[in-house]
Amino acid sequence: MGQVGFGQPDDGVIQMAYVVADLRAYPTAWTTTLRVGPWFILEHFTGENPVYRGQPSGAEVALAMSFAGHMNIELIQTKNDAPSVYREVIERRGYGFHHWGLATWSFDAAVARYERGGYALAFRAAVPSGGRVGYMDTTGVLPGFTELIELGGAFEEVFGRFYRASINWDGKDPVRSFI
Repeated sequence: MGQVGFGQPDDGVIQMAYVVADLRAYPTAWTTTLRVGPWFILEHFTGENPVYRGQPSGAEVALAMSFAGHMNIELIQTKNDAPSVYREVIERRGYGFHHWGLATWSFDAAVARYERGGYALAFRAAVPSGGRVGYMDTTGVLPGFTELIELGGAFEEVFGRFYRASINWDGKDPVRSFI
């Protein structure tokens, strides 16, 4: 077992994510209340070749990412009414905690291990960093999904940039562009 560049285990939890109603309001609350920042926002995200519950997905979200220490924090706002893992949680219990992100070097093996354990692959997509993500439906035993995040590609470059920005952050420019 090693570590990703921002200090979390490369086979463990690296992220906590929340669905929010207004992506622009929540980074400010996290910044002023919890001193988490700066936040990097991506206004439109669908993933590449997204599949939700076995069908092509038309869901679009906006994302914001920051760090609390070594833990990546992600905020997600749905941008349309297409069925999605995000809508599932919002419709079931409202906004709030959504998933843990679990790093993996062996994406296919990790998905297969979860499926053997009885957890369905609820969503999968390729991401611009060159990896893949897969949301395993662990909501029957945990209070959220488990997102498998494939390491490699530009993962370290992208997440490392956000992490380095959070170290000794001076509180200025709390919301920034993802790109």
